[in-house]
Amino acid sequence: MFNYIWPIAMVLLSNVVYQICAKSVPGDINPFASLTVTYLIGAAVTAVIYCFTGEGGVMREFSKLNWSSYVLGLVIVGLEVGTIYAYKAGWQISMLSIVQSAFLAVLLIFVGFLLYHEALTWNKLVGIAICLVGLVFINLSK
Repeated sequence: MFNYIWPIAMVLLSNVVYQICAKSVPGDINPFASLTVTYLIGAAVTAVIYCFTGEGGVMREFSKLNWSSYVLGLVIVGLEVGTIYAYKAGWQISMLSIVQSAFLAVLLIFVGFLLYHEALTWNKLVGIAICLVGLVFINLSK
């Protein structure tokens, strides 16, 4: 059970700290300068963790890479920059995550259906409707 719970707990804790950090990036700094330091720290931490957890040689592990690692590097920049600029534009920390998560949930239902042949059930369609209604209520509260 622990192996099932700890990853989501890590994601939740990391997301909370991530949002706080992204909102705290100074308004007068170029986000790419900030992210350069962020990625250097991230690269150093992952390299150290790899040294303690990796079983094979680095080159052997790198030879197993496919397109997804490279594209993931690009889209992570998009996520980070988009989040920082959203906060610079005035998004509230309590709203940005909710709005993007609702839209993301809806989009991923269709991605799952189209790319991975996951079932598009009535429950999922009702969930989409609930997400969209929730977004309407959030926008009414502005």
